[in-house]
Amino acid sequence: MSSLPPLLARGPWSPDQVTSAWRSEPFEPDPAETAAADAALAQLRQRGSPSHDGLAARLVDFEQRDGGLHLELQPARWSLRLVGSTAARSVSVLCVVRDAEGRWLAGRRAPWLASWTGRWTLGAAGAVEVDEQPVEAMMRELQEEWSLTPAALTIEALAGTPNGLVHLVGMAWLAEGAEAVRDDEHDAHAWWPADVARWPSEADDVVRRMASLLR
Repeated sequence: MSSLPPLLARGPWSPDQVTSAWRSEPFEPDPAETAAADAALAQLRQRGSPSHDGLAARLVDFEQRDGGLHLELQPARWSLRLVGSTAARSVSVLCVVRDAEGRWLAGRRAPWLASWTGRWTLGAAGAVEVDEQPVEAMMRELQEEWSLTPAALTIEALAGTPNGLVHLVGMAWLAEGAEAVRDDEHDAHAWWPADVARWPSEADDVVRRMASLLR
């Protein structure tokens, strides 16, 4: 797995079909990447972002077996995701949210965040904490960012990016009448139409491609 293609594995899987095991030893990055991560953190703090480094999940390997998906993870510095470390393979969860009418929950990320500032994204996203199960991380982020508990959840894909990030992508469906309450990581939110072709201009190509993958 020296390089990560855009789509590593395709579901859908039920939440109990996605499992993980953690190695105890942390990942040791290259000294140059450590220095780059330190510099990236310093820049964030200079612009007022309260980013605190710590350990989060790194993808060591994955396997599709018995109709499910198994991930092998280990601790790695969170800040390596800031410098596009292909060796770190930092893992994030992304939980796309749709309401009972099929509309998509979109939020504009606040300017103080570490990445994607001012851009519109789908649902909830975040790092997987050490010894946390990725599906549990997905549910946690959904509750923290939007105060939502889904009526149904499927895990749709494991996807890589050219700079080495790995995303476990889920789809949450809400019960009729459920309301999203945004946290301070978003300064605006909206419900975009079920038909992606009718989305507003602030929906960029990245989120449109993600929706197209999930439809």
